[in-house]
Amino acid sequence: MLENLNHLPLRRWLGVAGLLANAGLAHAQAPAPAITTVRIDATKPRQTIANFAASDAWAGQFVGNWPAAKKEAIADLLFSTEASAGGQPKGIGLSMWRVNLGAGSAEQGEASGIKDEWRRAESFLTPTGTYDWDRLAGQRWFMAAAKKRGVKQFLAFLNSPPVSLTRNGKAYATAKQPNLAPEKFGPLADYCARIIEGVRQKTGITFDYLSPVNEPQWDWSDGGQEGTPFQNTDIAGITKAVNASLTARKLPTQILLTEAGKLDYLFSTADKPSQGDQIGAFFGDRASPTYVGGLPRVAPLIAGHSYFTTSPQAQAVATRQQLAAKVASVPKLGYWQSEYCILGDNAGEINGGPRDLGMAPALYLARAIHHDLAVANAAAWQWWLAISPYDYKDGLVYIDKSKTDGQYYPSKMLWALGNYSRYLRPGAVRLTAQLADSARAGQPLVSAYKSATGKQLITVVVNDFDTPATVQLALQGGRLGAGKAYVTSATGDLQPGSPVPAGQPLRVAPRSVTTLVSELR
Repeated sequence: MLENLNHLPLRRWLGVAGLLANAGLAHAQAPAPAITTVRIDATKPRQTIANFAASDAWAGQFVGNWPAAKKEAIADLLFSTEASAGGQPKGIGLSMWRVNLGAGSAEQGEASGIKDEWRRAESFLTPTGTYDWDRLAGQRWFMAAAKKRGVKQFLAFLNSPPVSLTRNGKAYATAKQPNLAPEKFGPLADYCARIIEGVRQKTGITFDYLSPVNEPQWDWSDGGQEGTPFQNTDIAGITKAVNASLTARKLPTQILLTEAGKLDYLFSTADKPSQGDQIGAFFGDRASPTYVGGLPRVAPLIAGHSYFTTSPQAQAVATRQQLAAKVASVPKLGYWQSEYCILGDNAGEINGGPRDLGMAPALYLARAIHHDLAVANAAAWQWWLAISPYDYKDGLVYIDKSKTDGQYYPSKMLWALGNYSRYLRPGAVRLTAQLADSARAGQPLVSAYKSATGKQLITVVVNDFDTPATVQLALQGGRLGAGKAYVTSATGDLQPGSPVPAGQPLRVAPRSVTTLVSELR
């Protein structure tokens, strides 16, 4: 379980920084621990933050039709950047929304072969080959709710091509082979462009990104959800076709590749020779037949999922160091962590099931975010199910499994993600930093960022120990003013603390995630 993280080896790998404290918590209850000094160099910026996101799969199609008060409250939790008069945030301020473009398994019903009705998905494309823009009503509601609350980035993703184009007429690959024949790459590309045009006409939202393939390394043959494997050659062919369709229609949408099933497949062949080393395949060698890096609608990004790479800690760090080095070897290429939830047994540290609304998964999640941002240099970090009906650690907000009405349950994972997403707005820049004493056990995980306006220093501290921590921030290249702490713990959700005086060492509460927003002078 996550509590065992309190006994992990020294965090010698830390090369980032931060400060923070939960003002007013536990100051008198325990002796002051040794001070952790963090040296931040504002003259040495790292990656620029693009967004934090989650997806509408699969519950959005139903919850978007729930009673207004409940779905509005859920939308506030996910998207709002407002706060009460006392400073308590209403939500976590996601800055991008991922929209599942279904393949039409919902229309097929039980004949789809997908056992769980909630994992089937509707399509705008009808069985007769026409488009019905009144479909995906619940999902369109959440798109509008996100836009209303200030979300400016939207991404559309396909788990499968529409069933009318697949080899087997289903939304999953029963033959353990790519479920789209090469002669259908063009029709798929035209479908994608038509969807972008139609959604823009219906909602006023133009998708900023299109992700045409998802976790292409898995065979998707069990009927658990929509999905299909692809070889790198298939992905290159699809990408070239989609690029041509977007360009011909003068659509600004960029293609995001490749949503790899785990990070290893981005920088090594691993156990999938024809589906791995995707950085090299698509962006590394200009002479390669799979190179697509020069296409005008291909985003200069590689996207992967952090599943199966977050434990144990030493391996998580090593994997991300390899990934960062590979990305850095390609000029102007960036990296997005585009999907994650707590899945599997994670080397015995924490299990994917059952559902847990408390701090144990929240702290594990915060550790994963820290690794992806501070070690892998991820410019975006994206969660899987924004809303989950399942008894699993896959949701930010949990719901009763009802298509028409029910209760909703915010999790501590929601708020731990909010320690990052609410305060690190698009355009924020991670700063280079070092722990002055990196050989001492029991130190929290820390990272620091300059706000998009350049007027604030934002520091996030993950303390998964049972003891408090005291942190001293030392800033080079700027002057630090007073700050305000926001703490997620067993007793609070981004709970505002007292003002934090400049230059003063402060206490971070045990088993907490804390964000300090300080003025820069």
